[in-house]
Amino acid sequence: MAQPLREAEIDLSDLEFWGRPRRQREAAFAALRARERPVFFRELKVPFIRSGPGYYALVRHADVVEASRRPDVFSSEPCSTSIADQPAYMARYFGSMINMDDPRHAKIRRIVSRAFTPRVLAKLEADLQTAATRIVDDLVARGPGDFVEQVAARLPVAVICDMMGIPAERRAMVLERTNIILGLGDPEYSGLEPTASPDGFTRPAALYGLLRVMTAGYELNHLAMRLARRRRREPGDDLVSALVRAEVDGERLTDQEIGSFFILLVVAGNETTRNAMAHGLKLLTDHPDQRALLLADFEGRIGGAVEEIVRMSTPVIQFRRTVTRDHEMNGHQYRTGDKVLLFYNSANRDEAVFENPDVFDITRSPNPHVGFGGPGPHYCLGANLARREITVMYRELFTRLPGIRAAGRPDRLYSNFINGIKHLPCAF
Repeated sequence: MAQPLREAEIDLSDLEFWGRPRRQREAAFAALRARERPVFFRELKVPFIRSGPGYYALVRHADVVEASRRPDVFSSEPCSTSIADQPAYMARYFGSMINMDDPRHAKIRRIVSRAFTPRVLAKLEADLQTAATRIVDDLVARGPGDFVEQVAARLPVAVICDMMGIPAERRAMVLERTNIILGLGDPEYSGLEPTASPDGFTRPAALYGLLRVMTAGYELNHLAMRLARRRRREPGDDLVSALVRAEVDGERLTDQEIGSFFILLVVAGNETTRNAMAHGLKLLTDHPDQRALLLADFEGRIGGAVEEIVRMSTPVIQFRRTVTRDHEMNGHQYRTGDKVLLFYNSANRDEAVFENPDVFDITRSPNPHVGFGGPGPHYCLGANLARREITVMYRELFTRLPGIRAAGRPDRLYSNFINGIKHLPCAF
């Protein structure tokens, strides 16, 4: 068993920290939560990306919740998803509503929400069940293998592409590009070994990685933009058709905004849901008592099981916020311009909120986790879709393959942003 890190060894900006054993990292966050004040970490320097002096790590549930509720103080602009400021050349593709504050954020969110008409939702429900059935059919025919490749990665991308009207032959491309965007630090997706000097990434490695991410963003963005232009001429019954028609106060989304929204939808909706499903299978395998509870009353307990799986796995590790003015929170004084990182993974293990936080308990109630983000305007727009996808997929799996289980160690994504599982052998 790995020894706990000494306080001086805990550095959340060190890429090596995120490659350490899970229990060692969880113990490090527990030590940070025990500190009286939030800890300040210096930023990893990345060539071609403007970085600042560092950030405060918000690791307690109370701090994460309070910062989420106060977007007027803890702003999502200029970039809520990366520690370094997002360059203008990247914002063209990744500058979606997740990186905006009200009133612009609220207006775009309302436009998107209005696009989810009863007709779109009914089609979504039918597409979801059809996709889950087809995936399990293929799994039964092919036999045990990689659960991520054969199940978890297939459902979200199939549902999102069906929603948007993306042709089936483009799904593999969409999945590959999302892996590149969120797997920049992982050699399997970046094509680079994780080499970081004391000053950060080498310039050639950083340039190569950024070019791959930019190319992936460009391709996804233009795939959706081309479809939006077509749907303005030839409306259909997909989500893009609804998006080009929906408006608030006479304003509609531009093709560029639809392209950026598609990247947000496919990256957030695909990566987070598939990782929750993979983590869930591993958790239910490692805790046969909880598995037995679930299968004894699937419909009665699946809701609680999904919430507990999301809490324990926390697919999105952290988001960034920027302090807009001097502000005191929970005894600490923040200054204008300070960066803070909201560590959802740590908040979801906070001993002050969750009794026995390291115990997997599908009957846990209440369960105020922040696995879909904290309360406030940026609470995950797709949270209910994610819950529904996991529920439908698990129902199909455990009804037809009640003995399915994880059959080996998960191959984890090397990342300080996504708690991902790249591969997970399964058996049944």
